[in-house]
Amino acid sequence: MNFSSIRTERLLLRTVRATDTEALVARRSDPAVAEYQNWVAPYPRERAEASVAGTMAMDGPSNDEWWMLTVATSDDAEVLGDLVVHLTGEGRTAEIGYTFAQTAWGQGYALEATRALVDWLWSHPEVTRVHAMLHPDNVASAQVLERVGMVFEGHTRLSFWVGDENSDDWFYGMTRAEHDAWTTRQREAPRVVRLAEVTRENVATLRALRTHKTQERFVAPVENAFMHALFPPLANGAPYVPFLRGIEADGELVGFVMMTEPTEHHEEPILWRLLIDRMHQRRGIGTEALELAINEARAMGAPSLLVSWVPGRGSPAPLYLQRGFEPTGTIGDGEVEARLML
Repeated sequence: MNFSSIRTERLLLRTVRATDTEALVARRSDPAVAEYQNWVAPYPRERAEASVAGTMAMDGPSNDEWWMLTVATSDDAEVLGDLVVHLTGEGRTAEIGYTFAQTAWGQGYALEATRALVDWLWSHPEVTRVHAMLHPDNVASAQVLERVGMVFEGHTRLSFWVGDENSDDWFYGMTRAEHDAWTTRQREAPRVVRLAEVTRENVATLRALRTHKTQERFVAPVENAFMHALFPPLANGAPYVPFLRGIEADGELVGFVMMTEPTEHHEEPILWRLLIDRMHQRRGIGTEALELAINEARAMGAPSLLVSWVPGRGSPAPLYLQRGFEPTGTIGDGEVEARLML
């Protein structure tokens, strides 16, 4: 594959130059940058020089070789990071990786650059798979892969070694069909969002709904909700009574919500699950579905509605706080409890 450069809205992805060596050494010697990578800081200058020299001798990604490009600001005034590609299978499979300086974190540069690289790889008809591997604790990096459409494929235990230390590994991947589905997915806000009863006919569709892997810390898969609905936990000497609904957007099932119904043993309902499928997120569906759930609780005669969330990057806390849920000060099993007065 011959490579010249790629321009995005804010970035220039270009071939590596000898003058990039200093920035490469500096960012890869940062302990925070190196924390989840396959080297130990400080990064050896000799290794950086060899990597730059080897890459400069290549016209672009080559089978069974690691190739690197530099990510700079659009005016090429500042180097922000690097992307790497490893082709195998005579160029039909591409593994990618990325490293950015701390000063470039939190601004969307990694996503912008990675998306551009992935799109460029898919522009080559011989490519059938693009994938990446990362440390399970590297949530920010995993979210980049999810935002470019990659699917979580597996978790291997104590399989990745850096020196004498080893860790688990997460695998993300994407086929051409998955890339096409991701880039052509519906992104507009739906005209109509409504709650639909769970039936024998739609239960399989609901079970197939999936969040991104990193979101499973905050909302369990639908089949787990079905298990809890079948065998609800006890409180005040009685089991909760579950209220389950699918979430439809313009007639398509795209999410799932489950609450507890108010009873003499549990006067205050709990919003137990609110899940939007990964292919339909960022369309405003979650906000509308939350309002529908609140209206259901109000129609049941409930005076208030409880919810709880796990804190952390990607938490649904902003969704609930913006709607007016107020933390109660109670934290149970690591989850922050909040209440909305109805």
